[in-house]
Amino acid sequence: MNSSANKLEVKNSIDIQTDLGTVWDALVNPEKTKIYMFGCETVSNWNVGDTLLWRGEYEGKPMDFVSGYILEIEKNRKLKYSVIDPNAPYEKTPENHLDVTYELSFSNGATTLTVTQDGFENAADSEKRYQDVYNNGDGWNPILIEIKKLIESPS
Repeated sequence: MNSSANKLEVKNSIDIQTDLGTVWDALVNPEKTKIYMFGCETVSNWNVGDTLLWRGEYEGKPMDFVSGYILEIEKNRKLKYSVIDPNAPYEKTPENHLDVTYELSFSNGATTLTVTQDGFENAADSEKRYQDVYNNGDGWNPILIEIKKLIESPS
């Protein structure tokens, strides 16, 4: 556990040349999430309190790589959910979940997508989990770049 008063968070933003609805669809559409989120599709009913699973394949079998709950949802504006690795050795208690927040805003023909991941302070393995997400300063940027490519350069 980190006793520091400093809040550990990873925050990244990107501008995408499209409307709010198109970016929102990329965030919640399982066919699109598996393109940029390491082959994982989202499984959820997208209501507050519902389970959110990030499901992919491992050695040819379905596997839930991340699980959590929808904490806040405002279509085309904000999605906040908790995350935990269901395969990790620590307890699956609420304090061990991290939070991910997507915030969308529109200005001058572009949607700004901001992703914040926090909640590391009280979580098990907090420093390691923070460093994994922080990714030497890259944070969510590699994923945001893939979302931008998916939307702006559809194949």
